[in-house]
Amino acid sequence: MGPMTANVAGTYLVRGLVSPRTWLAFTHHVAGLALGLAAFIVTAVLLFFGVVTLPLALVGLPVLGILLRCADGLAAIERARFGLLLDRTIAGWPADPRRGYRWLLIPRRVTLFGRLTWREIGYAILRLPVSLVLAALTITVWAVGLVMITLPLYGGQLPGGAPSIDGTSLRGTVVLIVSFVAGLLVLVAAAPPLTRGLGRADTAFARWLLAPPENLADRVAELKISRERVVDAAEAERRRIERDLHDGAQQRLVALAMDLGRAKAKFADDVDAAAELVDQAHVQAKAALTELRNLVRGVHPPVLTDRGLDAALSGLAAISPIPVDIQADVAVRPKPAVEAVAYFLVAEALTNAAKHSRASHITVFVENHGFPGTLTVVVSDDGIGGADPLGAGLSGLADRVAGVDGTLSIESPSGGPTIVSAVLPCG
Repeated sequence: MGPMTANVAGTYLVRGLVSPRTWLAFTHHVAGLALGLAAFIVTAVLLFFGVVTLPLALVGLPVLGILLRCADGLAAIERARFGLLLDRTIAGWPADPRRGYRWLLIPRRVTLFGRLTWREIGYAILRLPVSLVLAALTITVWAVGLVMITLPLYGGQLPGGAPSIDGTSLRGTVVLIVSFVAGLLVLVAAAPPLTRGLGRADTAFARWLLAPPENLADRVAELKISRERVVDAAEAERRRIERDLHDGAQQRLVALAMDLGRAKAKFADDVDAAAELVDQAHVQAKAALTELRNLVRGVHPPVLTDRGLDAALSGLAAISPIPVDIQADVAVRPKPAVEAVAYFLVAEALTNAAKHSRASHITVFVENHGFPGTLTVVVSDDGIGGADPLGAGLSGLADRVAGVDGTLSIESPSGGPTIVSAVLPCG
């Protein structure tokens, strides 16, 4: 080992000894012992009296309610303790609106028998034995190192004289030096990493009982992202509706009112001019009705509610400038939200194809599988391809599909074809 390597190793060992992480972990183990003792006593007493008095006209229910509140409080304290002393995050369970109490202390059934409840109670009971082991190991390794390193100072002052092994005195200088060096190695090389390693083990134990399963945590994070995307999509849809109303139907209605006002003013002097203005107002009224009808269709078409997805898609095909072949097999009608997402997916895909694809034919395939199963929607065209999934239209579709927990797939290589498919859960 070269001098540079030795210096690096020495620096690493000394850094571990003086590192705040080491002493915060040591404090964590000692604090866990005190907290575990208090939690064990409170939990054991309340659980015993709650269960014993439960058959007596349910007298034990308030006691169990106090226990559950204490367990919730302990879990919150532990999450804060792990974050403060070990810089480790213990994820909380997602909020359950059904979980709560009646008359402040009486736990509801879902609260009393919930998985989270008994995980927290189990943690409160196991906190003491786990902390006993962790604190004992931590204190022991530090104590052994300190005893060995200070042996030269007090070895001759022991009541029985110098310590000995098999009758051999340990008073000798060489033995005392070896003891000092061994104690120093324990304090520098063994105690800090063991202390921090036990902290990681304690974190794993806490996450096992207090944190939700990884798949549930991932699912909650996914739903949070999905909710944000749905809110953004709804806000974008609201702005679109406001823009369409302001720039389209509202302007036509203003022109209609002006034409009618001018016609009213000319009725007494120029009947022919008034009649011409009325004709213009009539055209404006029909155009406004058409725009309002299209706007309503974009929000939620009445035919979708009245007759279902098959009829609504047929209406889209009828107004498409590109020939559309619809193959729909929807034996069981899905939920209205899923049905609306499927409709808007097809509508947006047809609109994009008409604007950009240069396609001559579009195929729409809709089928649901099982009960309640899933609804599969596929829209394909024979155009030039090159659709951008990050564009406003397709990204909005992705937000809508994510809002009902579905999956969206877009395949649009240069030269075509473009295939937009979605799988929507119907349950």
